[in-house]
Amino acid sequence: MKVLALAAAAVALAAAQSSERSPETRRVDERIRALQQEATRLASESRTLVSDLQKLEVERQLRAAEAEQADADRAAAEQALRATSDRLAQLEQRRIAQLPDIKAELVDIYKRGRGGYARLLFSGKNLREFARTARAVSALSDLNARRLAEHRQTLDALGRERSALEQKTRDLASREAQAKAARAAADRAVTARSALAAQIDARRDLTAQYVGELQVAYERLQQVLAGRSTSGGEAVVVPLAPFRGVLDWPVEGRVAVRFGETTDRLAGAAVGNGIAIAATAEAPVGAVHGGTVRLANLYTGFGTLVIVDHGANNFSLYGYLDATTVAQGQMVEAGSLVGRVGMAPDGTPALYFEMRIDGRPVDPLQWLKRR
Repeated sequence: MKVLALAAAAVALAAAQSSERSPETRRVDERIRALQQEATRLASESRTLVSDLQKLEVERQLRAAEAEQADADRAAAEQALRATSDRLAQLEQRRIAQLPDIKAELVDIYKRGRGGYARLLFSGKNLREFARTARAVSALSDLNARRLAEHRQTLDALGRERSALEQKTRDLASREAQAKAARAAADRAVTARSALAAQIDARRDLTAQYVGELQVAYERLQQVLAGRSTSGGEAVVVPLAPFRGVLDWPVEGRVAVRFGETTDRLAGAAVGNGIAIAATAEAPVGAVHGGTVRLANLYTGFGTLVIVDHGANNFSLYGYLDATTVAQGQMVEAGSLVGRVGMAPDGTPALYFEMRIDGRPVDPLQWLKRR
């Protein structure tokens, strides 16, 4: 922020000292103001993001609490599951223990045949034996009924406990899934916002760096205009990076071949390093940024080719030119005429345009103004 404040103060002072400025000075000045506005916007966005992060942190804590509750519920469900399993095992043991008596009763009934206890009742020789036998039959009947009732109850309880066990197993799986989902959602939200905050901070730092670089160039331009240059008349090199995405197009037209596309035409592989802009024949072609002409001559596959060196191993290339108005070693500013549109290898009027950043081809559309 100190860099931005110093830059703003210097720009205001320079504007007051010189009412007439060169096009390059005005261009640098306008870019500084645009970057300062961008820095202000990013600062506001960062403050909003910090507020969002605070809200997300509260949300994450709530989700963490929900996850802890889910863990507690899961522990309780596991305990209930163990208790149900124990009851189920006990009932199974009871059922197994009842089987011999039930089996013996069934065998006894089978042996007695259809008459069952009737023959036993009427086997007595007198009334006393009949009464004694009747009591014995009644006791046996009650015992058998109780055994059968207990067995039915055991079977019913087994069924209920199995159902309860299955439900508790499902509840346990559901609580585990809920706890896992709550943690994952909270972590994702905080991670995403933190990454965005770091990205904004990096962009703010880069914007401040660009303003500082442009401020140095601006001050040197002011010295040149005032006739106070300490470099012996050497041209001022304005850094290219701060103008990414806002460079003026070298010529009016539409993109006929995009970056990375190749054709079967002559120099088709080379065209993949840049773009071809379909334009009007002999339309003026302007430099996208200030620099030094390193080549202005015929070049196989590109017609007349102009290469402008922008410093720091950054270049712009202009091919398919019908003619050029610059010479090698000449200094040009942004918008300076470097030639006129000629014919592409397929016979249509077009401009081949390429940008090399750090010596490597990049997509020019990332550096030109959006249309």
